Amino acid sequence: ERYSFKANVWLATYSFIGNYWYTHYFYSVLKASYTCPATRFNNVPLCMYFATHFYFSFYHVFSNAVLRKIVTTYKGGALRMTLYVSVIFVLSYFTAFMETLTISSFPYYTFEDRNMAYTVGSAFYGIYFLVSFPAFFAFDDDIDSKETSATKRRIVTVWDSFVSSCGYGMMILTLLDFVRLNLGVPLIVGEMP
Repeated sequence: ERYSFKANVWLATYSFIGNYWYTHYFYSVLKASYTCPATRFNNVPLCMYFATHFYFSFYHVFSNAVLRKIVTTYKGGALRMTLYVSVIFVLSYFTAFMETLTISSFPYYTFEDRNMAYTVGSAFYGIYFLVSFPAFFAFDDDIDSKETSATKRRIVTVWDSFVSSCGYGMMILTLLDFVRLNLGVPLIVGEMP
């Protein structure tokens, strides 16, 4: 029942889905590739499955702190909701852009068009966070509740955490595919780009 364990299950599931499925959207839509010699799982270097977990942990802890500050500082209403949604949009694009910028110095991650990767690619990558930042914030939102009664406080199990992450992962996959279909780009999964 520890929040930290459930949060890690949520993020590990999300990270796995992202590597196993979403990376192929980067390969197909953005013409990105990992060129490092590595053991691969579904054509994604195995080390990326682990690296993504700690990257996503950092991003989501930070986004939770920002979103919690908004929710606990401002009175509920239209203005707070506008601020909340605006911060999610800005933080999503900023996070995606900064990772794209910082990974550009990694010699084994390449793009055909670096400018497109920074602009369009960051917006494309930002889709992940548009969904995951508010989802991760809310997945166990009763964690701070002072209620001790099980009838007052919603109990979130490890299974609930896993299923929640899978559901949001499917939402992200669907949004990525809508963008891909709109661009008319074929999706190639599992092959070397």
